[in-house]
Amino acid sequence: MIITNTEQVASYEITQTLGLVTGNVVRSKHVGRDIMAGLKTIVGGEIRGYTEMMSDARAVAQARLVDEAERLGADAIINVRFTTSAVAAGMSEILAYGTAVKLTK
Repeated sequence: MIITNTEQVASYEITQTLGLVTGNVVRSKHVGRDIMAGLKTIVGGEIRGYTEMMSDARAVAQARLVDEAERLGADAIINVRFTTSAVAAGMSEILAYGTAVKLTK
């Protein structure tokens, strides 16, 4: 599966647009991470626990995006974007979305 944030895929022609595909995940913060994050805000710097959590969530959202595109029979997903939002206190969502397409050389 080719995944790109561009409108075209080099050396390929888009022969069919299959539609919008999405993948999302909502993650909550771990109490231990919240305590450490609170302490970190005093001295500043990266909060690695949250960075890892968001990186893992992004990977899950992308995998779900690909799964949906594969169910449609896509060869690629173009115009891929990621967005995040706070769903509720202590919960964040990552949404991946793009356009599933069929390609030919």
